[in-house]
Amino acid sequence: MSFSDQATSVRPMDGITVVSIEQAVAAPLCTGRLAEMGARVIKIERAEGDFARGYDDAVHGQSSYFTWNNRGKESLTADFKNPDDAALLHRLLAQADVFVQNLAPGALARAGFSSEALRERYPKLITCDITGYGSDNGASHLKAYDLLVQCESGLAGISGSPDACGRIGVSVCDIGAGMNAAIAVLSALALRARTGKGSGVSVSLFDGAADWMSVPYLHQAYGKGAPKRAGLKHPSIAPYGAFTTGDGRDIVISIQNEREWQQFCSDFLRQPEVASDPRFVSNRARVAHRDALDGLVGVCFAGMTVQEAIERLTQANIAYGQVRSVEEFASHPALRTWPMPVGEHQVDMIAPAVQAPWDQGAFARVPAPGEHTASLRAEFAAPGLGAAA
Repeated sequence: MSFSDQATSVRPMDGITVVSIEQAVAAPLCTGRLAEMGARVIKIERAEGDFARGYDDAVHGQSSYFTWNNRGKESLTADFKNPDDAALLHRLLAQADVFVQNLAPGALARAGFSSEALRERYPKLITCDITGYGSDNGASHLKAYDLLVQCESGLAGISGSPDACGRIGVSVCDIGAGMNAAIAVLSALALRARTGKGSGVSVSLFDGAADWMSVPYLHQAYGKGAPKRAGLKHPSIAPYGAFTTGDGRDIVISIQNEREWQQFCSDFLRQPEVASDPRFVSNRARVAHRDALDGLVGVCFAGMTVQEAIERLTQANIAYGQVRSVEEFASHPALRTWPMPVGEHQVDMIAPAVQAPWDQGAFARVPAPGEHTASLRAEFAAPGLGAAA
């Protein structure tokens, strides 16, 4: 059955209200995913706006980061340190289901909005705190931006070429924290449906990166040491990496088992005897003799054009991927996009990674700074003239 056959106008987060004091990437990504699932997301910004609005102007004058993570939200300009705005925030939270924040540790607590205090006051509220390094350890005070966490977690140390560490090319620690936060919020909502009570969840950029580092960590702690940087080579499987064709294109191949290795030797290399070479008879042997193996395979690729290599890999049923530029990725046959209005323009945004019956097929636009301030202040005004919050 196709997704269109299952299509429904009901979304899983319809009726859920999320209030977020957020900035940059991690928290906006979390609440952006909740908005796509139907949640009403009220984004509280400083007077000058979320600083991610100024990261670039790539999308017809708007920030690529902000456009990606803030579509379909309502923007409220407020200062929770101001007594009137603090009262407004309490009125919002009294009707909210979820509160998300990624300010510096302790910033909201000093203003009387700690997660613990909020859940005591609003027992059904779910609070989600996003930090860089957690809130109760010796690194909690450190400022945490994506590349810094990539470095502190060891992720950059195992990325890049043998000659130099490398940054993962997107803000992977921010993205991971945002996705983990969305998972945490959904889990807390499921628990509340059973218990009737809200709960506090927290994620950090470092914890997410540390989780992904489990395999290198286990090699370091219990094996023979963490894998070394290998560029476009897999550190523990061979052949699994990039090879250059005669016309200068790189193709990554992946051999996952001995059956594939024998098939690769006979159908691609057309040297079936290589499969039984003592240096190459098992994955461990191939990794130990990687230089000799890569030299042999590399000669074969260098004698073909990229098209000839792809045709032979396809015939041999060998897994491969071309090393593409972003320009080439933008026209990839698997790439799905949805339209989205940006000012007077319409842009093609990459569609959500999860395909679901509640897909809308298009994105709502991003709000201007404080665009919904007047309407939200009216909607959540104190009852009665001069009434206390």
